[in-house]
Amino acid sequence: MEKMRLGRTDLMVTRTSFGALPIQRDDMDTAVSILRRAYDAGINYFDTARAYTDSEEKLAKALGHVRHDIVISTKTQAKTKEGMLKDLDTSLKMLNTDYIDLYQLHNIPFLPDVDDPDSIYGGLLEAQKAGKIRHIGITNHRIDLAMDAVRSGAYATMQFPFCYLSGQKEIDLVNLCKETDTGFIAMKALSGGLCGNVPATFCFIRQYENVVPIYGIQHMWELEEFLALDANPPAMDEKMEQAIIDDRATFAGEFCRSCAYCMPCPQGINIPTAARIYWLCTRSPYQRYMTDEFYEEMQKVKDCIHCGACAAKCPFELDTPALLAKQYDMYMEFYNEHK
Repeated sequence: MEKMRLGRTDLMVTRTSFGALPIQRDDMDTAVSILRRAYDAGINYFDTARAYTDSEEKLAKALGHVRHDIVISTKTQAKTKEGMLKDLDTSLKMLNTDYIDLYQLHNIPFLPDVDDPDSIYGGLLEAQKAGKIRHIGITNHRIDLAMDAVRSGAYATMQFPFCYLSGQKEIDLVNLCKETDTGFIAMKALSGGLCGNVPATFCFIRQYENVVPIYGIQHMWELEEFLALDANPPAMDEKMEQAIIDDRATFAGEFCRSCAYCMPCPQGINIPTAARIYWLCTRSPYQRYMTDEFYEEMQKVKDCIHCGACAAKCPFELDTPALLAKQYDMYMEFYNEHK
């Protein structure tokens, strides 16, 4: 597999890499088989997080025997130095390793003071000096904060949502990372499943030589699809370009990226699913959303008390309650037609 240098680090990573969030939904044996197949096929970069339940543990069991042949990144959602150091020690234990190649601040809502030894960043420098982490990175969903983080020069990498639905601001961020030699790690390359044209997704991201996508993989067939695309990269022809144009027109305006930072909902609404349920029904096998159990789950949308908690936490500043109501109405129409 083709490899590239991840920004100004010394990490050489495959241009098709592995996002390990979804394997938390697999049982251990399934996760291990998928991860080992990815490694055997040539993938050498695996991204996880302390927040992804047992993802780190599964990664350790699958690939602990080849630890020095792979690149591992993980993340902390801590807001304090003490919390970050605790998360780091837990990740080291779960990953069964004594170092992490890239340690990232996980969608942090502020940039810590890089000159304060008692800040989170001060803790990162301490951990780096101790050899527990090799490089410091950051992930985010807020474009202005992401830009500021890259301009600061404090982070070797930026992880940000990037797909063919991305706009000019996101492309500007990619270009800024290239100018500053900051590694750009593309999360949500399929926008949580809304980008249904996987070859077009692959083509779009491959246009940017400094972008490393970490494709979220839960099933072996998903992995095989990306491996096939990597082995024979499709061309960005007129058909591909038109598919991207059509999808951009469909999703012009507000849509949920399924980042789940709005959760939990006090009314028990599964916001990341309910806020894009119509698109899931029309862009993937819809039968799973036609069950009596799922129907009852969707009825919780009517219990929304408009507390504003979800909207306040949305990094894309969506009017989440309004989006839920709109998607609910569209779902009910679809349900009545197809049940």
